[in-house]
Order: sequence, then structure tokens, then C-alpha cells
Amino acid sequence: MATLLAAAVEAIGGAERPGQTRMAEAVREAIESGEHVAAQAGTGTGKSLAYLVPAIRHAVEKQTTVVVSTATIALQRQLVDRDLPRLAEALGPLLGTELRFAILKGRRNYLCLHRVQTGAPDEEEGGAGLFDPQQLSSLGRQVKRLNEWVEETTTGDRDELVPGVSEQAWRQVAVSAKECLGAQRCPHGTECFAELARAQAGDAHIVVTNHALLAIDALEEYQVLPEHDVVIVDEAHELVDRVTSVATGELSAAAVETAARRCGRLIEEGLADRLKEAGEGLGVLLEDMSGGRMDVLSPALGNTLAVVRDAAHAAVTALGPEKKENDPGDMAARKAARTSLEDVHDTAVRLLEAFQPEIAQRFDVVWLEKPFVPEGRPRRPPALHVAPIGVGGLLRTTLFEQRTTVLTSATLTLGGSFEPLARQWGLPPLEGGAPRDARTAAEGLAVTATGKDEKESKVAWTGLDVGSPFDHPKSGILYVARHLPQPGRDGLADAYLTEITELIEAAGGRTLGLFSSMRAARQAADELKDHLSHPLLCQGEDSTSQLVARFAEDERTCLFGTLSLWQGVDVPGPSLQLVIMDRIPFPRPDDPVSSARSRAVAAAGGNGFMSVAATHAALLLAQGAGRLLRSMDDRGVVAVLDPRLATARYGAFLKNSLPPFWATTDPEVVRGALRRLDAAAG
Repeated sequence: MATLLAAAVEAIGGAERPGQTRMAEAVREAIESGEHVAAQAGTGTGKSLAYLVPAIRHAVEKQTTVVVSTATIALQRQLVDRDLPRLAEALGPLLGTELRFAILKGRRNYLCLHRVQTGAPDEEEGGAGLFDPQQLSSLGRQVKRLNEWVEETTTGDRDELVPGVSEQAWRQVAVSAKECLGAQRCPHGTECFAELARAQAGDAHIVVTNHALLAIDALEEYQVLPEHDVVIVDEAHELVDRVTSVATGELSAAAVETAARRCGRLIEEGLADRLKEAGEGLGVLLEDMSGGRMDVLSPALGNTLAVVRDAAHAAVTALGPEKKENDPGDMAARKAARTSLEDVHDTAVRLLEAFQPEIAQRFDVVWLEKPFVPEGRPRRPPALHVAPIGVGGLLRTTLFEQRTTVLTSATLTLGGSFEPLARQWGLPPLEGGAPRDARTAAEGLAVTATGKDEKESKVAWTGLDVGSPFDHPKSGILYVARHLPQPGRDGLADAYLTEITELIEAAGGRTLGLFSSMRAARQAADELKDHLSHPLLCQGEDSTSQLVARFAEDERTCLFGTLSLWQGVDVPGPSLQLVIMDRIPFPRPDDPVSSARSRAVAAAGGNGFMSVAATHAALLLAQGAGRLLRSMDDRGVVAVLDPRLATARYGAFLKNSLPPFWATTDPEVVRGALRRLDAAAG
């Protein structure tokens, strides 16, 4: 193992680090013993090599496949375009075989040749966009570009189309797994991009995928990923949210009407009209309802959902079983209709079951979303959503009880313990317990979506923190603005804007502002742009990648953004010496999933606030603070303007989730440090 790791490090460039060696050994032991491991490895540790090397060794020696799952496209591309090609060249001779690797995504990520040829069914839900000439013209141009791209692409992978196209345009040339005719029936089956990707993955030692596809493989009855005995989950702090998203159902009047349109020419007209009328009735009812979480099912909504369910079922029955028709176009139309009808039916059933009184414990949360739409844009219709309150049971039965799993990230310990995240994953408590604050944050999460107590689980796992190569107390300062008032609900107070201005001026620009809402980011940008001595960019003014590139190029530029930026910014050097966070990023009080989870924890006797809200905030704070030090020479300040980090009882838990920076609440000390850093950077 040592020889392989040394060869890998030399191939990639850099030097072996003690944390990397420890993690590689831990991954090797986990693969050999079958005992799962959660490994926290700070930025700069080289964790990709630490898990890839033992994974490659296992896959080659056992002639099997190891799946590596990531949360972001950026990491997928790093693995497939940079790390694995170099490792194949370096390790192949030592292992005596050619390393094979592949990337695999969901079918919707690949262009469908049959759909390009035959055209898409009427996809425009509700038809609103079809009456907007400007939008229709833009859609037409994008679809034309996609049809031209067919002649150029060798993969059909949407992520390789630069610049990209809208979701609406992509739907015209892509199908879901349920809509696909299948390689045997499709006239383009032998040249299908998705099938070619699957075939390549089936022959690979290492398959790189994403958390969403990992969840689909667990949730669906059909197999998506090739046979594998080990899963490595990188960016594991994102796993619960990504699985929850995949397991969330949505029902709107537009979806029902789309299903009715698709089956309209394939079944008796009266049955299609019945479904169409059911959708119209649902739309009228949802328009009159208030948005937000629903704890009680009103008789009116219950009756309406039952009508939708029964009408969809009747339409599916009338459509009949799948037949091997000679006409691929007719097959595709029937497949699309069946997919829409089954989605509508199954979601209506799930929504109704979520409120059944005979179920002692609710496993799903339901809410009505009424999207805010800026003036002048087409209005999206209200939609019902249903999501699992917890996914721990699902992950335990479909992942941890099936194959060896390695979970890794720079942020896995919250409050100094793996317990808060481990409970969300469905892993049992570690022997020896956890620090009191972390234990409080984890309690109550033992009962998950399966209704089983995790203490019954026989799953064995260990936690390993390999540390960071950075000397945090000497490289960074954690500044908490204890003197500021608590943040309010009416935007950023003048005192906050003054504090931000003074910090940025002291730093000479070089600032990443991470705000808890887009509203706050825009307010700060609008009010400070004309008062700062340095350029200021704000999320939304251009693509995120372009903004980050401009931020990195001009050392004195500032970049303001919101949560989606927190994990996507990797800017080493003097362009980033100050990270400002406006407030502790608790979930919104009206967030339906978080509030339902908090209530479930409280009902089980736990502390709902610590288990859900504080854990959520700790994870985002840690990710935000992790933007500061990206290379060994980096120095700077993380400034949290929310005084509750210093004054509230839960503050210790949150601070214990952050890197061990030198801490202060003195604004003069921080401004002096920033001025010295600015002078040193030149």
C-alpha cells in the first residue's frame, strides 16, 4: 500500500502527508474488514488519493467495481479528468493491469437520439411559456443548437455542453429512465449515449457517480449502477440532502394536465377528459390554499387527491400493458404517457397516505409551495410536495447493510463529534458516546424513516479525524462581532453594513461575503457598492463560475453571495483573506422538512432544535469557514457578525464545529490584523 500511495502522490504532484497516510490505511482496513468508516480530512490532506489508491488496489485484485459518489460536478471532473488518468498511468505497471474507470450519471443527463429524431411530447406544463414569444424564440434557438450538437458530441453528456441550455430546452432531447424504450426496442439502442456510458461503467474498476444517482439506485426497483461491493461517498456532508431531494414527490395541476395530454390520443376520450378535469379541480383548490407545511388534510383536498388518483389509475388501466409495437414512435408516446400517469397516481397515493391516522408515526412531511415569481416572468403554478422526514433508515437498509461504505469530507464532525451526521445517515451510536453538546444534537434521531430504532442495527463503523495540514491558530482568526445587535427579520441593520464596510476596507478588499439569504446579499451589495474603495461583485450578476474567476483574478475584488456559493469557492492566495458571514445559518422557521424533523425529534424525547437547526447551522458555518484556508500559505480572518455565536448556550456547539482558529471579539484587533495582511500581500 505504501508503494502504491507514494507512486500516486508522485503522479499527481505534491508530498505525502501523515493524515493522507492514516486515511489510506483506514480505508484499506474498512474494505478488508467490511466495517464502514467515516473519515474527516481537512482541505489539503489529499483525501482523494487516500481513498482512490486502496479502492483501485481492491478493484484490480478482486476484479470488481468500486463506486465513488460525489455531490458536485467539479469534484467529478477532477476525479475523471485529472486524478484517475494519472493514477492509471502510475499504478497500472505496479498492479500489472490497465486501470479502467468511467463516469456514470442519470439517464436524463444524456442526450436521447430517438427523442431528437421523433421530437418530444407536449412537455410544457400548463402551457404558460408557449404564449410568451420571447421565451418561445429562445427555446427554439436552444433546441436548434442541441440538434446541431448531436453531430459533434461523442458522449451526449449535458455537462459537456458549454454554455449550457435551459432545463426546458434539455427536456426536448432527453428522457428519464422510466420513459426510455430500452436498448432492445429503441432503433438507436446500439448507439445510445446512456447505454454506452452504462456499458463502459460495467467494465470499469472505478465508477464515478453522484449522490442523486446513488439514491436512485437505492430507491428504484431497477438496477442503475453496476454490481459493486464498496461505495466511497465523498462530500458526505451533502448525502442526506441529496437523498431527501431524490425521495421527494411533487404534484401540481400542470403535471396532471400534462399526463392527460400525453394519454389523450391513446385512450378513450372520456377517460382523458376525466383526468384533465381532476387536474383543473386540483389547480383551483391549490390557488385558494395558503402555502407552507400541512399537518392536517382538509376534506376538500383529500377528496380532490382521491379523484386525481382514481382518474390516473383508470387512465393507466385503459392504456393497457406494454406491447412490443412495431412503431417506435407509438411506443415512445405510450411510454411517456405511462410515466406521467404513474407519477401522478403514485404521488397522489403517497400524499393521501401521509395523513392516514392509523399510521402511528408519520414518515413523510407534506407542504404546498406557491413560488414567488418576479413581475414580467411566467408564473409557476402551486405544487404539493411530499418528502421523507428522515432518510437514515433508507440509507441503512439499502447502503450500509448491503456493501462496505467509506464516508469522507472536510466537515463530518459537528460539535466535536461524528454523532450528529452519523444519526442522520442511519448509523448507530459509537461506543464511548460523544461530547455532551454533540450528544444533545444527535439525540432523538434514532427513529428514522423505516420506523426502526437504530440501536437494533448490527451495522459496525468507526470514525476517524485525520486532521488538517494547516496550523489554524497561526493561520486564521475567528472574529465574532459580539457588540452588534442580534440579527433581525427586516434585512441587515445599519450597524451590520457599517461593520462589513470597515472590515473590507481594513482588508483592502479580498473579501468573500457569505449571506444567509439572497435578499441580504443583494441589500449589502446595493448599499455598499458606491461606498467601498474596491470592486464588488454579487451573485446573480453573471454565472457563478465567471464571478469566482473574476474574484480570483483581481486581488482587491469582493464577492457577495448566498448558500450555494459556500461550498463552490476555492480561491487560494491573497484574493481571499476575509470571509464574512452575516448570521448563523439556521434553517428558516417555516422550512417544512426541517420543522417536521425537529418536531419528530421532540416527539421522540430529543432536543429538536439541537438535532436539526443547530446541526444544520454548524455544518454550513464549517463549510463557510473552510473557504478561508485553501493552501499552506493562506492567512486571513473568518468574521461572523451574529453575536449569538458568542452569547447563546448553543454557541459552544457551533464553535466546536469550526476549525480551531485563534478567536477574538475585539474589532480593533481584527482590523489591525487585516491591515497587516493587506500590507504583506502588497
